Amino acid sequence: MKAYQQRVDDALLLKLPAYQNNRTNLQAAMKYAATNGGKRIRPVLTYATGRALGVDIKRLDTPACAVEMMHAYSLVHDDLPAMDDDDLRRGKPTCHKQFDEATAILAGDALQALAFTILAKNEDTQLASDNKLQMIGVLGAASGAEGMAEGQAIDLEAVGKMLKLSELEDMHRHKTGALIRASVQLAALCSADVTESVRLRLDDYAAAVGLSFQIVDDILDVVGDTATLGKSQGADIARNKPTYPSLLGLDGAQRHAQDMHNAACQALEGLGDSFDELRDLSAYVLSRSH
Repeated sequence: MKAYQQRVDDALLLKLPAYQNNRTNLQAAMKYAATNGGKRIRPVLTYATGRALGVDIKRLDTPACAVEMMHAYSLVHDDLPAMDDDDLRRGKPTCHKQFDEATAILAGDALQALAFTILAKNEDTQLASDNKLQMIGVLGAASGAEGMAEGQAIDLEAVGKMLKLSELEDMHRHKTGALIRASVQLAALCSADVTESVRLRLDDYAAAVGLSFQIVDDILDVVGDTATLGKSQGADIARNKPTYPSLLGLDGAQRHAQDMHNAACQALEGLGDSFDELRDLSAYVLSRSH
């Protein structure tokens, strides 16, 4: 995992725009948002999935960077005063606090655009043109009105409401899960040999991991501390947001997260040892402390 984290960090530095002038803070804000730490779960999933399918790791750098740029953009915008209004991200000032609100908005916009640009310009000679187009479509669907943006809209409108479990999971399948599923799907599109059956099983795995990730996030918002989390502890409670602990209780939420981990492993049952990194990643998501 550390090797994959370091790899995507190095690749991001190569793909982010170089400092060509000092006219604006845009490039500095983009770099700040994309390289200020984090678990890199999404690109790690891209690398681990690709390696499980026998894809050369160099071919995975572009999709790994694209999905992390999209994630970074979403965090910059989620932290804005009009959204979640957060001052802290990964233990550092949020982008709009480090720079200003307008610069943060533009940095997020530019990171989103760059994610699609690097997929479109992907120089992977082993990647079929149709697969390249599919990758752009997958990232777009996961990020827009069918995915992450819709989930954030549901989240904002759900403040102060008590949702049913099915409604809460629908929100997070969009807000968090869609981009996690895209991380795995992008890697699968790099393989010319993956069968439709394995592709569907990988998608089931990623969907379960996405929910597990969000459930654990909700739990840590209750039991964690700001220093460890790198963001304000208790923020969801303070905003009166619907969460898994508020709906199921802490014990119920922990059991539900375990169920999602079990479902992720079940999706990979019978697949070989090359998929062990994915199994281990699901276990990490379940046990993480930040």
